[in-house]
Amino acid sequence: MRSGTVKVVVAPDSFKDCLPAGEVCRIIADRIALHHPDWSVAACPLSDGGEGFARILTDHLGGERVPVDVTGPLGESVTAFYGRYGDTAIMDVASACGLQLVPPSRRNPLRTTSRGVGEMILCACKDGCRKLIIGLGGSSTCDGGEGMMSVRGLRELSGTIEIEAYCDVSNPFLGPDGAARVFGPQKGADPAMVEALERRMQECAEVILRETGKDISATPGAGAAGGLAGALTAYFGARILSGVDSFLDCIGYDALVKDANVVITGEGRSDAQTLMGKAPYGVLKRTPAGIPVVLLSGAVENREALLDAGFADAIGATPSSEPLYEALRPGNAARNISAAVDSFLCCAYPESLLTGAHR
Repeated sequence: MRSGTVKVVVAPDSFKDCLPAGEVCRIIADRIALHHPDWSVAACPLSDGGEGFARILTDHLGGERVPVDVTGPLGESVTAFYGRYGDTAIMDVASACGLQLVPPSRRNPLRTTSRGVGEMILCACKDGCRKLIIGLGGSSTCDGGEGMMSVRGLRELSGTIEIEAYCDVSNPFLGPDGAARVFGPQKGADPAMVEALERRMQECAEVILRETGKDISATPGAGAAGGLAGALTAYFGARILSGVDSFLDCIGYDALVKDANVVITGEGRSDAQTLMGKAPYGVLKRTPAGIPVVLLSGAVENREALLDAGFADAIGATPSSEPLYEALRPGNAARNISAAVDSFLCCAYPESLLTGAHR
């Protein structure tokens, strides 16, 4: 075992539709403190650009939250917020047009709008912000940025602001792997709607090409957030960045983890998709060799693939007998996470991790 106090870095993403990342951190840290009060725990809630991104990153950086009323995805008024850190605004599209703002019975990306995102950008710039960090996950829209760009005065900001767009996907604007065909069904589109969305996205690409001279139809990542990424790059020169890697850079993860004995990460559900750019895999890749990374998620599938990728362990917190709707209740999820941490800490395995005997 390394000399001195054992240090555990707790770095989970949110458990989607259930618990925010900060609450997951608190639960895990509390159980560690109960079993090992002499251990040092560094809580590091994560986001790769989806719901909660602005709140988490603003809190990490010590910025202030600025509430703003904007047009929601269904045209109603919603209160979103951006974080302000100096002259930098930190925002996520989910707070203005997120899928969580649309009841399941009303999810139809042919009708939802990204207008609120444009209003939020304009508010931040009127507040004096000149750099924007925008998380692109969790949107309910697939309008190619048309709603966003309909905000009066937004186009005048071109050339006056710097935008970094964080996302965890590389899908293009159009085509079989594009925004409509890949993400449309996740946002409530049936097959007929998907084809209508693709046609609309084609029209959006043509408008963008005509107005900016930029063809974003095949640009990797341009399809993120229903094409918002493509519009941001074309109109404002935004840089599309890996959500989790950029987030880890912002919070100084490399310095935080260099003297750790073990890292615990997680998400709502871990499977083969985790290895395609999700936050826990980003943590694994950024953690120095020799420091074990334990994956503790709500549910785990393809465990062998996750272990082969390098996770020291992959633990599913939800009992196999518990129905999903029950597992997603925050109280039940908190109970399940606590029990999984207790079980993990009460066996001999953590000691083998810390001594390197698991290798």
